[in-house]
Amino acid sequence: MERRDKTNYYLDIAETVSKRGTCIRRNFGAIIVKNDEIISTGYTGAPRGRKNCSDLGFCKREQLNVPRGTRYELCRSVHAEANCIISAARRDMIDSTLYLVGIDVKTGALVPNANSCSMCKRLIINAGIKKVIIRDTENDYRVIYVKDWVIDDDSLNDEFGY
Repeated sequence: MERRDKTNYYLDIAETVSKRGTCIRRNFGAIIVKNDEIISTGYTGAPRGRKNCSDLGFCKREQLNVPRGTRYELCRSVHAEANCIISAARRDMIDSTLYLVGIDVKTGALVPNANSCSMCKRLIINAGIKKVIIRDTENDYRVIYVKDWVIDDDSLNDEFGY
């Protein structure tokens, strides 16, 4: 039996975490790993105590036909990356890796060209995370070095979202 490579193993776990998400558009799962140990997990969902879009049966951004990657202030959910970071101590996140998987709720397919939004990028930078690995297919992924987000500051060129 061929053993699953370590990167896809962690992405598989992040994908499983995404299944707890409560968004009716896209659910993401994130895990932070350091020294081969999972530090924390996070998925997309409303803040604790508030109703989720899946409970309400509607998405405000969808009702307003808001394009992907924009107007996140209208979203009820806390993003997977943010929830993952909230659940970890910064000292544990320094030089760690965040694994991210996004699933389109309607199709069940992976979100094409998934990436962290501009707000989550800022959180990831300040958390001290070294790299982000994002699933593109069942076996293919992209590795993004967070220092590149610092150097190529998308907040200065009007490229927002993912």
